[in-house]
Amino acid sequence: MGDYFIGIDGGGTSCRAALANGAGEIVGRGKSGASNILTDPDTALKHITEAARFAFENAGLVPDLASAAATLGLAGNNVGDAVSYVQARLPFKKSDIVSDGVIALQGAIGNDDGAIGIVGTGTVYIARHEGTLHSVAGWGFQVSDLGSGARLGHLALQESLLAYDRIHPMTELSKAILAEFGNDPENVVAFARLAKPGDFGRHTPKVFEFAQRGDEAAIRILKTGAADIDQALDTVSSITKGRGRLCLLGGLAPLYPQYLAERHRSRLSEPLADALTGAVTLAVKTHGPAEVRV
Repeated sequence: MGDYFIGIDGGGTSCRAALANGAGEIVGRGKSGASNILTDPDTALKHITEAARFAFENAGLVPDLASAAATLGLAGNNVGDAVSYVQARLPFKKSDIVSDGVIALQGAIGNDDGAIGIVGTGTVYIARHEGTLHSVAGWGFQVSDLGSGARLGHLALQESLLAYDRIHPMTELSKAILAEFGNDPENVVAFARLAKPGDFGRHTPKVFEFAQRGDEAAIRILKTGAADIDQALDTVSSITKGRGRLCLLGGLAPLYPQYLAERHRSRLSEPLADALTGAVTLAVKTHGPAEVRV
């Protein structure tokens, strides 16, 4: 059948696969369900395998996963036990597991130096300088993820209680947040005690919505988040010495730039490609013959 390379972009919602031929050209794509190797590694393995099979079928080929070399970009790759468990059970001829951030970096900036900030429910920043990768932040909601959707939502709830207690002025954003909880601050407290990052993040769209209306509390929250992102972007920019592309990725990437410092706004550029393309590229670079490594 020849050499084939598979790139996997696996997350908590879905798993995407792309199949490249021996020349490094993408010929098929597939998609399956959630592939969180921390919470459910066996289901993740099932969906990784399924997405790869669909990619073969999409290319008009009989699935032969054992003939393919793969690079998998997976969240939770820094937890050794989970990675070892999954790695030992993958169906591919050869495979390596990297972080989802690494494949996003490869897709966004290609083979050159540069940096990305991924800003969604959480945050992480990755720079490449002279071939060496540097990761900044991304330590999780409890101790990190400043400027993330989870943090913005958390700040919105906090602001609503400050307004309820008349410490801060009551604005339309705080009114809207409190209304969701029956205007009872105890309901806010009960929610926050058990909430996960994604639960806090569901309140983030309101922050951006009310900021566009000029709401003082929403603007204050976004300025806080933007200042945190500016600091992280300063760090990765110093690593790359200001060279190469600087890309903002993730669900909040289209919303944040207007609140960032001009020194970053003026440098931001569109990513060259997506994370899945980055995964395929890394599979070819890592496992392909020298003449097709891209």
